[in-house]
Amino acid sequence: MNILLLGSGGREHALAWKITQSPKCSKLFVAPGNAGTDAIAENVNVNPTDFEAVKDFVLANEVAMVVVGPEDPLVKGIADFFKNDIALIGVAVIGPSEHGAQLEGSKEFAKKFLIKNKIPTAAYNSFTKDTVEEGCKFLETLKAPYVLKADGLAAGKGVLILENLKEAQQELKNMLVDAKFGDASAKVVIEEFLDGIELSCFVLTDGKSYKLLPTAKDYKRIGEGDTGLNTGGMGAISPVPFADEALMQKIENRIVKPTIEGLKNDNIDYKGFVFIGLIKVGDDPYVIEYNVRMGDPETEVVIPRLKSDIVTLFEAVAAEKLEDAILEIDERSATTVMVVSGGYPEAYEKGKVISGIESIEDSIVFHAGTKKQGDNVVTSGGRVIAVTSYGDTWDDAIKKSYQNIENLHFDKMYYRKDIGFDL
Repeated sequence: MNILLLGSGGREHALAWKITQSPKCSKLFVAPGNAGTDAIAENVNVNPTDFEAVKDFVLANEVAMVVVGPEDPLVKGIADFFKNDIALIGVAVIGPSEHGAQLEGSKEFAKKFLIKNKIPTAAYNSFTKDTVEEGCKFLETLKAPYVLKADGLAAGKGVLILENLKEAQQELKNMLVDAKFGDASAKVVIEEFLDGIELSCFVLTDGKSYKLLPTAKDYKRIGEGDTGLNTGGMGAISPVPFADEALMQKIENRIVKPTIEGLKNDNIDYKGFVFIGLIKVGDDPYVIEYNVRMGDPETEVVIPRLKSDIVTLFEAVAAEKLEDAILEIDERSATTVMVVSGGYPEAYEKGKVISGIESIEDSIVFHAGTKKQGDNVVTSGGRVIAVTSYGDTWDDAIKKSYQNIENLHFDKMYYRKDIGFDL
């Protein structure tokens, strides 16, 4: 069958890498894709949030399945658009409905869902411009550090963790009154701070049953030792060494099962990935957030560990027969290190020529912010390339990624040299 994958990052290159290995995929199109997807599929100049353009392309190219990489088209309702258009009946969409996508599209919706379904999470309250003073008073009832979350999508940058009460109150005003994150912070969720170690759990669901994918842990801060500004992620490892059988049982029973049951009970049409951001406090897991798609760079370590045919799994999701599907996981560890543009996550330059990709051996190169320019591959984003490796332990795998990164070069290139430092 012909498949269309929406998106252009490292997550999409990893998904494309896996999809093209399936004998069920005759042709893969990626919209808009990057230089990495261009080498294994056909990049097409279609905006993933222009649903009419996506429809026209799907019909013109006899596409049977659309896999949605990023959150934006999901929150804007692409799954509903396909479901409600008679010309598109029979085209499978891997991604939840607009209602389901609110788990990521609205922090308040997610918190209400968690509380309603008795899923362990931090205590919270939400505020708007009209209740900003109440929000400032609520902060006074909490202990430092203070967690402020823009309710809407802010490209992974709408969460602030602050040590100082006065600073937290000022930032709350910046978000609500001065629209620091635009419409995304028209409402702000203030949350109790949970102290522990983070990990991510990934679930594939057809809305009725589910399959647990490998766990992963990513590293968000730009600086070594988890210092400096938050980024989209500087590297990841899978599996998570401290996610032993006892913890995984708690995660499945207390979090995954009630999440899928909650979707079912609320009649939420959900066919796709659920990314559950967790924190382990003592011996217990709590939910920090939901995402309604795979994470990036976690996809670059989770997808390479799937031995099963991903298209077969997607077909089972679309047909609501996931229960019968077989999911096989590679026992090896996988790690990825993200190479970024100098200055990221603040201002950075694009168009830098990348060399050395062809000399990487025994690791997988996933492109994130790259594009073709004549015969060259050049940088086109903040996060540029992820280098993923396998190993018997995460330690072996990470060494391999670092050895290979030494072959890569572009002006002002930067990467963290301590991925996995806290394990």
